[in-house]
Amino acid sequence: MTDLFALGHCRLFLPVGAAVFSFLIAACQTQPTKAVDPSTQTGTRYELLSEGKKGLEKSLAKSEAARKDLEERIEDIQFRLLEKDAQIKGLEEQLKSQQRALDDAFLEVVRSKAKLRSLETKAEAASNMAEAEIAAKALKVELGAGDQDADVRRGEQLLKMSAEEFKNENYGGALYLTNQAKAVIKAGQTRLRAGEGTSAHTGETVFSQPLELRLLQRTNLRQDPASKSKILGRLEKGTQVLGYSYMGGWIRVGGEDGPKGWVLRSAVGAR
Repeated sequence: MTDLFALGHCRLFLPVGAAVFSFLIAACQTQPTKAVDPSTQTGTRYELLSEGKKGLEKSLAKSEAARKDLEERIEDIQFRLLEKDAQIKGLEEQLKSQQRALDDAFLEVVRSKAKLRSLETKAEAASNMAEAEIAAKALKVELGAGDQDADVRRGEQLLKMSAEEFKNENYGGALYLTNQAKAVIKAGQTRLRAGEGTSAHTGETVFSQPLELRLLQRTNLRQDPASKSKILGRLEKGTQVLGYSYMGGWIRVGGEDGPKGWVLRSAVGAR
């Protein structure tokens, strides 16, 4: 009796168990796929952006260094152009002077001096010629450029012409030419004196001839090319100066009457 009851009980719950089992199987089959953690994707993206930022910073640093180097080269070229312009200006003045020397009016003046021979003495002409020759030789030695210097060449040319006139007994013409030679020699001496009173620094580069510059801003005139050097004075914006040499970021300048010293290259420009 008991066994029959148990058997009937099992038969009663068999369909229920089968239904539960089928439900569990269906639930397992329809279980959704596990989602990817979004924090993992964010971390990877941050690392990539961080690496990209570092690369951009390195490229920017290289570009900045290249820019500064280019600016320094441009400044060097600008001052070299000023130097060349000054050389061209000097050559143009020499050509004008030589042209005037060959001008018919100039020769006419020389020849007209022959009519005043009685007013000019042979001794005076000879004395002035000797004085001018000594001055020309001294200038040649002081400049250290020999016959390559324009003032030396012009002075010697005028003295040679003077000697020819003296030989032809045109003492007035000889004296006139001698005085012209003395004026040229004096100009060379003035140019030479402009660079005196300064001592060269190691690495200092002297311009072939003084550059005509002006102050672009108010600045200190220093004794040496250094920011901590002694201040000799203060130059106002617009002041006209002559540039004699440069060293690094500094230029040695001076006026006709003022002291010579150093200013920053960025503080000066062409007139």
